[in-house]
Amino acid sequence: MGEDVTRSTEGVGSMVGREAAWEAEPDRARERTGRRRNPVVTVAVWATAVAFAVFALVRLFGWERGYPLVPLLAFTPYVLAAGLPAVLVAALLRRWIPLAALAVAVTVLAAVVVPRTIGFGVFVSGDVAVRLLTLNVLGGGVDADDVVELVRDREVDVLALQEVTPEVVDGLDAAGLGERLPHAVDHSAPGPYGSSIHSVFPLTDLGDPGREVGGFHMAHASFEVPGYEEEMAGYGWDPPPVEVVSVHPVPPHSAESLPLWRAGLAALPAQDEIDGFGILAGDFNATLDHARMREVLDSGYTSAAQVHGAGLVGTWPADGPPRVTIDHVLVPGWEIGVEEYEVLDVDGTDHRGILAELTLPGWR
Repeated sequence: MGEDVTRSTEGVGSMVGREAAWEAEPDRARERTGRRRNPVVTVAVWATAVAFAVFALVRLFGWERGYPLVPLLAFTPYVLAAGLPAVLVAALLRRWIPLAALAVAVTVLAAVVVPRTIGFGVFVSGDVAVRLLTLNVLGGGVDADDVVELVRDREVDVLALQEVTPEVVDGLDAAGLGERLPHAVDHSAPGPYGSSIHSVFPLTDLGDPGREVGGFHMAHASFEVPGYEEEMAGYGWDPPPVEVVSVHPVPPHSAESLPLWRAGLAALPAQDEIDGFGILAGDFNATLDHARMREVLDSGYTSAAQVHGAGLVGTWPADGPPRVTIDHVLVPGWEIGVEEYEVLDVDGTDHRGILAELTLPGWR
């Protein structure tokens, strides 16, 4: 009898213990839920998700308007890089809806940024090569002797310069640039306004689309490669000349400068407006994340950097990171090949130079 009473008492105690545990479980669940759903954390995660989503939409549809949004778009690759840990944090915090928004935003940004690291385009289109160098000389910050030495060492055929002052032109002449590149189209001007094109080939001055819109000067010239016409004539083809624009629209560094920035990019000639093979080379003050820049590409050009998968190699500021890719060499679609592409560090300027070996179309 005693044993039965003991077992009965133990059974009742066990039931009471289980009931107490059941009653305590909601409190523990509420405690865990409270830790996961801290309102401050929730608001922070949602704010981050919304910011990334808005940025991705603006980039995807080209909705950037005004200052400072336009210059901020240049940093899209860095926004993508920041989005990856944001996705991880949202996942660890189990904020599923903002996590989904972040994941979509990061996927969109990756889709527009990552392809620049994949080489795509024409490497060699013929046997005739032209070595082109573009450099922003920062109004004379670069030593003229360094420019001439670079031109000689890299066997440059065509040199496109931005921020060229009359003093820069005089310095280049004194340093002996004319010995290597005897022909020039000089649109120099005080401050950051000037530009010039120097060439081993005779040049024809075709005007200045930048000056026409009241912005920085952008020298436009054409040249013919000796022997190229004769070679192509043997195949029954009369090739057109090559045209080069030393590109430098006004930078979008303020609300007041944005109209000139847009006008400068819009003034660049479309490929079908050029009576030859058009090359745009210089400081565009824009990256491929700007809708205006993509419009330039869509007018018949291919980025030389894209051909070699170097579209994310930054060119400004030279002492970065962070660096953004605002200096470019653009060539006509599938016409001109890009056999070599290199970004160069040059003392005395906040930009890096670009050297590209371009091949002109062969027999077709």
